[in-house]
Amino acid sequence: MKKLVKSLKFWIVILLLPMVLVGCSSWIMDFDSDFVSDEFVSREQLQVGDISLSYLISGDPNGQRVIFLHGTPGDAGGNWYEMLRNVPDGYQFIAIDRPGFGHTKPRKQVVELDRQAAVLEPLLVTRNGKGTILVGHSLGGPVVTNAAANFPDKVAGIVVAAGALDPDLEEVLFIQHVGNVPPFVWLLDKTAKHSNKELIALEDELRLLQPKLAGIKQHVRIVHGTADELVPYENVPFMEKEMTGAASFKVTTIDGMNHFLQWRSRNELREAVFDITKSLEDERKTAAR
Repeated sequence: MKKLVKSLKFWIVILLLPMVLVGCSSWIMDFDSDFVSDEFVSREQLQVGDISLSYLISGDPNGQRVIFLHGTPGDAGGNWYEMLRNVPDGYQFIAIDRPGFGHTKPRKQVVELDRQAAVLEPLLVTRNGKGTILVGHSLGGPVVTNAAANFPDKVAGIVVAAGALDPDLEEVLFIQHVGNVPPFVWLLDKTAKHSNKELIALEDELRLLQPKLAGIKQHVRIVHGTADELVPYENVPFMEKEMTGAASFKVTTIDGMNHFLQWRSRNELREAVFDITKSLEDERKTAAR
């Protein structure tokens, strides 16, 4: 131990650990926002068990409901404000602060996909015979996928945007495990700690999710960039192979696009939502004949 403490490399790791963990945990410090509400987008709270879920809402109160989930880290305002600022006619958009992030309380980490999906259930509504559409970016992708599996009668379709679904593609660096234990974890703020814990747990959570994928019966749309270095495009063929029971399954591949679809590819995400809505309307018309 004395030799370790005297080691220059040891102290370099100690001093640089917060920055290293920030890099490993997918750009931790830059994607939170302090946004509460404005004239276009309102904030509401919903008690779900012991969680006070905070979410943003905008659009037609009687329209097709679409719920957006951010990845890790992040929050509703930082990731989805522009989407909620410009809601198309006939839609109601909601973006939640996932447990552990943003204004959702208590600010306690929830790594289990089942528990994260469960907080969505009270927001899942059916209007005009059509259930709720879910859009999940990055780690939000497996959360909305899990919700589709768990609530088949309430979720009408999902858009997985740059989603991490293949457990074999998950890699946790040694430094992330170091950052998850004292005294190193004390160097990180709450957002960084929560993000790191989610990423460490994700592979195991995806293995629990994998057996459910074939049973997903809803409409599925995948949007992914070929230049995504954080969640590789190889996740897409995995989803194609596993989601064999989907009512429809379509992939939008964006050549040269990186991971940040909610800022750079909002049109493609909207089109994926519109396409699910069209499929639901076609189903409704067919059933009415």
